[in-house]
Amino acid sequence: MELTGKNYIAGNISAKGTATFKGVNPSDATELPTTFYEATPEEVAEAAVKGHEAFAVYRKKSGQEKADFLDAIADEINNLGNVLIERCSAETGLPPARIETERARTTGQLKLFATVLREGSWVDARIDTAIPDRKPMPRSDFRYMQKPLGVVGVFGASNFPLAFSVAGGDTASALASGCPVIVKGHPSHPGTCELVAMAINKAVEKTNMPKGVFSLVQGGSIAVGMALVTHPYVKAIGFTGSTGGGMAIFKAAINERDEPIPVYSEMGSTNPLFILPEALKEKSEEIAKGLTDSVTLGTGQFCTNPGLIFMNNDDNLEEFQKQTAKHFEEVEATAMLNKGIKAAFDRGVAELVNNPDIVKLAAKGKESSEGYKGIAHLFETNAKNFIEKAFLEEENFGPSTLNIVADSREELLASARKMKGHLTATLFATENDLANYTDLIEILEQKVGRLIINEFPTGVEVCHAMVHGGPFPATSNSRSTSVGTAAMLRFTRPVCYQNFPESLLPDELKTNNPLGIMRLFNGEYKR
Repeated sequence: MELTGKNYIAGNISAKGTATFKGVNPSDATELPTTFYEATPEEVAEAAVKGHEAFAVYRKKSGQEKADFLDAIADEINNLGNVLIERCSAETGLPPARIETERARTTGQLKLFATVLREGSWVDARIDTAIPDRKPMPRSDFRYMQKPLGVVGVFGASNFPLAFSVAGGDTASALASGCPVIVKGHPSHPGTCELVAMAINKAVEKTNMPKGVFSLVQGGSIAVGMALVTHPYVKAIGFTGSTGGGMAIFKAAINERDEPIPVYSEMGSTNPLFILPEALKEKSEEIAKGLTDSVTLGTGQFCTNPGLIFMNNDDNLEEFQKQTAKHFEEVEATAMLNKGIKAAFDRGVAELVNNPDIVKLAAKGKESSEGYKGIAHLFETNAKNFIEKAFLEEENFGPSTLNIVADSREELLASARKMKGHLTATLFATENDLANYTDLIEILEQKVGRLIINEFPTGVEVCHAMVHGGPFPATSNSRSTSVGTAAMLRFTRPVCYQNFPESLLPDELKTNNPLGIMRLFNGEYKR
């Protein structure tokens, strides 16, 4: 399957600009074939106009029709076969087995949203029927449901070239909610982005969707993304990436538009992990090995990578630190996603190494000079330093973590209170530990979107109950999730219909409930 290197605007390929770039294999720093054209502001505007036109049609599609579309996208991605796996692996340095797993997650979440659409209750239909004889005033008929916002701009992520990219969770949830999508492809894997765009376009044709329901714009410059964020037809943004990038998009959506729009930025997290006293005593070696694997999985390039490890200073601490250091020293250096991520990781490591009075380098993995390889690092400090030095909480995206030792229970709790918002918090604990640290759990509930007991945070299950979000600065909106079926609600708004005749009501709100969905009917949930 031959790549064109061009943008996909409402089903048509386009290359109106002169700026070009190429993909790079981070394993050996070599350029990959195919020159890609950066989208111009005019091409972004054309995608937005076509998306706006498509919205008038797509928003009226039934749940069944949208479900068939999502299923078709999943099928067409699978039909790309090894061409997708090979190109994606070359552009990211990730092994083919990891890409195959991520492809399954990507197609699986598309099909999960399809099942939600076919069932239909996700619209949160609420009906309060009229009470004409109510005293002293009659009550009118009120009916409420979620409706799509409009065109959604999606920024592909570097670390998940399929699951958080062109057909990833943001795209899938936006399309499921009834919104057309314009994806800003990540410049680290442009070929992967184009292949998936081809698959989506085939699904558009196969299911007779309006062509403007999907567009892909490519490019590495800030201008492409800002043209998307500031276009008046774009009504929401989904972003996964750095705190700096997420905040720039958030501020532009507020300050550089006549109409501010919601921005759902998943930015940065160090995912604190607490090892409580009995667990440290009983499962020291097991936790040390699991921690090393979790920190270095995918060269540490997971947004749920545990970057802060809290423990009390007791008789079991020294042995745990020795075990963890031994495991870190055995870790091979592996490719990071691109040159920029590698450079940022190295700067973060250097900042810690250059503060020996605050932080100790406890262990270092095996080195490599080939390509953009990340070397595992294990650091140590004390809770007093963590509480006083804000930079110790900052994410260093890559295979490193910081062990933080508290001299007392109170100091451990003070460390938790000091923390900013994160995606996850984990406790390794026995039943007695949990009973003795209920106050720690209460603190962490206010700090994160997902609390975990006796499992490592790396890996995010795509399911109905998942929350992948958290208080600022982990995300720009802590009331949402970017993973799981609740992600659809980011791209909708509630609409109330008062005193409408049955003939004008959406099927979801008609009294006889033709779709058979669950609704809140006069205060009772029923079908």
